[in-house]
Amino acid sequence: MPTATRTEATPAWKGRTVLLLCFVTIVFDGYDLVIYGSTIPSILKYQEWGLTTAQAGLIGSLALIGMLLGTMSVGILTDRLGRRRIMLASITVFSICMLITAFAPSAEAFGALRFLTGLGLGGVVPTCIALTVEYARKERRQIANALMFSGYSVGGVGASLLAINLLPHIEFRWLYAIGALPLVTLLPVAWKLLPESVAYLARSGRTTEAKETADRYGLVYSDIVSSQDAAEGPAKKSSLRTIFSRKFILSTILFALANFCGLLLVYGLNTWLPQIMRQAGFNLGDSLTFLLVLNAGAIVGSVSASVIADRIGIKKVVTASFVLAFVAILMLTLQLPLAALLVIVAFAGLGSVGTQILVGGYCATHYPQSLSATALSWSLGVGRVGAICGPIIGGAVASLALGWQLNFYMFAIFAVIGAAVVFAVPRRLCP
Repeated sequence: MPTATRTEATPAWKGRTVLLLCFVTIVFDGYDLVIYGSTIPSILKYQEWGLTTAQAGLIGSLALIGMLLGTMSVGILTDRLGRRRIMLASITVFSICMLITAFAPSAEAFGALRFLTGLGLGGVVPTCIALTVEYARKERRQIANALMFSGYSVGGVGASLLAINLLPHIEFRWLYAIGALPLVTLLPVAWKLLPESVAYLARSGRTTEAKETADRYGLVYSDIVSSQDAAEGPAKKSSLRTIFSRKFILSTILFALANFCGLLLVYGLNTWLPQIMRQAGFNLGDSLTFLLVLNAGAIVGSVSASVIADRIGIKKVVTASFVLAFVAILMLTLQLPLAALLVIVAFAGLGSVGTQILVGGYCATHYPQSLSATALSWSLGVGRVGAICGPIIGGAVASLALGWQLNFYMFAIFAVIGAAVVFAVPRRLCP
């Protein structure tokens, strides 16, 4: 029987099922992380805990430290366990931890639970990107990744909307309980419908199963498993060693630095934007609206940018997006009308959250599919240091009381560095 292609009668919905499952997973990933920034003003006012802005910034980073460890662990485990098992385990862990967080008796317990939530979330992003890219048509991988990863911003928008409408009436803890919904909604569906990675199956020596899976989902097997992968089989050296080989080490280092800058912008802005805008004189409702618009801008902008990237090349688009972030963030320091600032924040959303989406897609398509999950895990893992630094630096700068504009200047500097790093990524060395 000939290998199926996407021009044959294979149901298109099967490939889209993977994208949809990853999208919904990332929605909750975005919600679970952005909800902290949405609730910081309420947490700072919670007299029983008496937190300072610096302490709130530290707690914000605990989830990201957990994500760093979780992401780095995925880089080690993906060769052994496969992407499906990691996805299911990650959903289970972060959902349970979010539920327990809602009942945290103290600030210390709350921070510890945010750390544990981060451990679960750490396996989500690299696994979702790798599966989405693998199960997409080769020429549409960037747009597929952007559509999937726009779920992060959808989750961020949802967190902002719920905070705006519910925080005046209920305690902030309830917003964390909502983050446990995947346990009873997403997990059972993913358990039934999520397939294993074709690249993982081939790498494990299960070639027949890999080809059958590719046929069932209308994939072109040779687009996923190269002839070199097939020849070397399961006995070849680990993917972790391969991404640090002479052929890939420069790219691995540069993608880690790009993720550092991108994640610093994402988590720094998502954690502190509402509080910064409050310091600038806006009320709580308007401040949370800025967070909503930031993530809405990322949804529209990243999808549009990915369409362009599939046509002219991802490297040019990612570099330009970092430059856009630099310009937009600097403009936020100007005394402009609210409507103008909201437009600028939308562009800042593309340049920060949207750019990070594009960086993930760039990394996933720069390496062979058999290496993509590990390359993503380790570049994102090292990049998580930037995610950790964002909230901490934002809290430290805010505590200096030297003016709310200083935070934006700091974020703008990292946007420029990110543009330079992406520009330096070498030409793709794999088919």
